[in-house]
Amino acid sequence: MPTDSLGKALLTSARNAIGERFGLAAQVVSPVRELGEPGASFVTLTQNGQLRGCIGSLEAHRPLATDVAENALAAAFRDPRFAPLGKDEFARTRVEVSLLTPPEPFPVADEADALARLRPGIDGLILSYGRRRATFLPQVWESLPEAHQFIAQLKLKAGLPADFWHQQITLARYGVRKWKEN
Repeated sequence: MPTDSLGKALLTSARNAIGERFGLAAQVVSPVRELGEPGASFVTLTQNGQLRGCIGSLEAHRPLATDVAENALAAAFRDPRFAPLGKDEFARTRVEVSLLTPPEPFPVADEADALARLRPGIDGLILSYGRRRATFLPQVWESLPEAHQFIAQLKLKAGLPADFWHQQITLARYGVRKWKEN
């Protein structure tokens, strides 16, 4: 567990939200000022280092404590890539909470410009084209360390071909503070 009070509170809130669905007693969440302020978060669930669910908010639109709890429930029970989390899996599931900075427009001349200016390991990226939109947290750089791979996979996630580029693609980038259970 992290040593700072915000990280402990966020991880406990996320785990409590899921555990309550299984009828498990909630742990006490220490009061932290930031929990009541608007915040955008992603909750990532893993088992044995493998993704088990990840859902989040790109923009702050509700209190951070609510955002984390709702995203934890969505990651556990409504991520379309996975079956709902079972009670028998809960103990071996690790929780990670990412607190996002507000997205900032990232205007680029073309894909080559984007590739040259991205900061691997630092930038989370939102790609939008028409009604299509997808994001990768900065943690995704761990499995896609090359900028070309990162953007190609992000385009695929948005339902676009990996080699697609159009002048109307817009990018925004953001950073995160993250906390992860041991």
